[in-house]
Amino acid sequence: MPPAVTPKRLRERRNLRTLLRPLEELARGSQHLFTAHLELTDPTATGAIGPYPHQRITLPRFLFAGPGSGGASFLRLGIFGGLHGDEEATVLGALAFLEKLHAQPEIARGYELFVYPVGNPTGFADDTRWSRSGVDLNRQFWRDSAEPEIVLLERQLVNLAFDGIIALHADDTSPGLYGFVKGHALTRHVLEPALTRASTVLPRNFDRSIDNFEANAGIIEAGYPGVLSAPPAQHPRPLEIVFETPALAPLDQQIEAHTLALEEILLRFRAVISEGQSI
Repeated sequence: MPPAVTPKRLRERRNLRTLLRPLEELARGSQHLFTAHLELTDPTATGAIGPYPHQRITLPRFLFAGPGSGGASFLRLGIFGGLHGDEEATVLGALAFLEKLHAQPEIARGYELFVYPVGNPTGFADDTRWSRSGVDLNRQFWRDSAEPEIVLLERQLVNLAFDGIIALHADDTSPGLYGFVKGHALTRHVLEPALTRASTVLPRNFDRSIDNFEANAGIIEAGYPGVLSAPPAQHPRPLEIVFETPALAPLDQQIEAHTLALEEILLRFRAVISEGQSI
């Protein structure tokens, strides 16, 4: 039997400062990648929180300004990982995607990307689905939640009015890839090629029922109340995608699947927006 994972070992393995440092160093010399972390107060803290002193914790945020994003027609996307703290692949997938963009910025031409790789910092530190206050953050959006992570992220969603929102998740009950679509009527036409691209790494879930929802070729058009989404008053509605990997698959394959899916979403997104505006 492997030794038990002690709180100390968990903190060492999931130390955000150590995890983020390579990307922060890339940002220092980049014309496209910028560090723009947010801070919040953890109401459950009585002292140090992992690597962070007192009651302040960091909600990581990176900005990637693709070539040509200063023009009038740039698209602003929000990419969110780690809303469930035990879904490590979503955190590492978002970070790996930023590293790829740093190496190949043309992938993001015309885009302004706000990437939140760890939406649940205390849950990530503790390797739990929930935040340290015992709440599933991905059931709290637009429900007058007082959770500090939700208040902060809702403010971002309102102020930045994203053209598209992509949430990364990992499902330990699914044998393959799938996703949810909301918002813009043509969102399905962005998720479909993203699933196809990612299925070169992991299988796709073709079950007719996934996560208790009716599914069609791995695409679900319903969802749980309270999940991360655009502000209810935002119009027109943005594209909203939840991309799910099978959490029991090898971690490196999940990371690659998230990276490939995000790249394909960027490739398809502008074409879909243009098509929708011409209808």
